[in-house]
Amino acid sequence: MQRRRVVVTGIGVLCPLGSTLKESWKNLIESRCGITKLTGPEYETLPCKVAAFVKENGQKFDLSKHFTKSQLKSMAPATAYALLAANEALTDSNLLELSDEVKFKTGVAIGMGMVDLQDVCSTYEALKKGYHHVSPFFVPRILPNLAGGQISIKYGFKGPNHSVSTACATGAHAIGDSFRFIRDGCADIMVCGGTEACISPLSIAAFCRLRALCTNFNEDPTKSSRPFDKQRDGFVMGEGTAILVLQELDSALKHNSKIYAEVLGYGLSGDASHLTAPSPDGLGAFLAMERAVKDAQLDVSEVSYVNAHATSTPMGDAIEVKAIKKLFDNKTEGVAVSSTKGAHGHLLGAAGNLEAAFTVKAIEEGVLPPTLNLEESEDAGINFVPVRSQRWEARKRRRRIALKNAFGFGGTNASLCFAEYK
Repeated sequence: MQRRRVVVTGIGVLCPLGSTLKESWKNLIESRCGITKLTGPEYETLPCKVAAFVKENGQKFDLSKHFTKSQLKSMAPATAYALLAANEALTDSNLLELSDEVKFKTGVAIGMGMVDLQDVCSTYEALKKGYHHVSPFFVPRILPNLAGGQISIKYGFKGPNHSVSTACATGAHAIGDSFRFIRDGCADIMVCGGTEACISPLSIAAFCRLRALCTNFNEDPTKSSRPFDKQRDGFVMGEGTAILVLQELDSALKHNSKIYAEVLGYGLSGDASHLTAPSPDGLGAFLAMERAVKDAQLDVSEVSYVNAHATSTPMGDAIEVKAIKKLFDNKTEGVAVSSTKGAHGHLLGAAGNLEAAFTVKAIEEGVLPPTLNLEESEDAGINFVPVRSQRWEARKRRRRIALKNAFGFGGTNASLCFAEYK
């Protein structure tokens, strides 16, 4: 049986680089950074004092301009972000007005890496005052699947209603699962991605205790996230979302949807090694990429760009490079590798989908997004697209093909294969 082709037809973005896809992509390609200093007495004693909040025209995003007080009481900020990005993505794909028949074959798959810990803390404090001080919306606010649920309810989508929570691989897994839902005929359209809004003193403190966050650039926030650079010392926590609309090709053509790129493959693996650290030999990352390429029915030589997970941690970045070298059998000449986390930090459960959106834009426009703050690499043999974006020319007139990696605590790995639509 011939496999159904799946394409990306809509993208919505809310992230530290901007409140729309257009604004975020422009700032990324122009090498701007959305990371700022954490201020306030609650952060003064913490080792890390940098983070990346959602921005709009350079200012911190204000949800109250988009939702009523009553609406914001019933949903977490991460859910609100996803609703706004979903509207942008559906508008982009020309799918806001759908027949009931089409809605039956339209689904959602949106995940969250972790709930807002501040919400949990404040509700516990409310309970101390008495049972009736606990909000009836507390449970809907903290359930990871409610972002997808809210979108499904708002638009009447009756296809798969799916949620993923696989730490920092969440967004990529949601896209990959959606790809398979469509390819296997379970849906014709999927609204998918991840969303995250958990920056708080407790979350910063908790990741500091894991020694995972950057602490050496508190006075120079825009220099703090530096994937592949010798001075990297930890990741910078970010927030936001990116929602992608995937469609079966005939559906996309029928709805006159713009086609950004095609999804060719999806690979998953487990490190089976450690709670928080990747497998030292890079085998888990390698297997995910190898399986994505195999699923895409490609030869690895056809891939010319890898959008890396690289979070700016000393161990993680080095292991991912080792895995990439193994994938290409050390023949990395002509292969570009970059991580956009230098510009927007690490969005945890929304990292894989935001960076997938940027990978798709890179394919569409033929522009390789830069790795910010890469001043001195540990591996001079790879083009990490340092500091400035580069033109991306397809090899021997072939189409542009990329891998997008995302890895999470617990040793969960995902890799997506995207290609220029032909």
